[in-house]
Amino acid sequence: GVWRHGWRLAGGHAAVCGGGASERDGRGGAGGGAKLKFVFGSSAIQALDLVDRQSITLISSPSGRRVYQVLGSSGKTYTCLASCHYCSCPAFAFSVLRKSDSLLCKHLLAVYLSQVMRTCQQLSVSDKQLTDILLTEKKEEA
Repeated sequence: GVWRHGWRLAGGHAAVCGGGASERDGRGGAGGGAKLKFVFGSSAIQALDLVDRQSITLISSPSGRRVYQVLGSSGKTYTCLASCHYCSCPAFAFSVLRKSDSLLCKHLLAVYLSQVMRTCQQLSVSDKQLTDILLTEKKEEA
């Protein structure tokens, strides 16, 4: 399932999320997956699903700018900036920024998990292309 596959991808990095090798058996309980779910709720399962489906792409430019794009379960692509803890999705705007219910959305959690698990797709673009990606995102939000 999602838990077993997600932790297998994590390999030796499971300790970062609080689980040791003996806890990666996929049964939940006091294992790492259960700890993630305890802290992040149902978005932990959804985030691990995004990681399993390789939905996260790190886009980098020669100037060192880094942006993540996450293909959401609805088919829409969201832009995440891990450096300043931001996602362009409506859930982030509502639950994180407006109501302060959550620490982060499933897309941002998926970005952080994919960094730890080293499962991001990588894409190098020019500085102008990266600027165009960000400007396109801004127009779609308006």
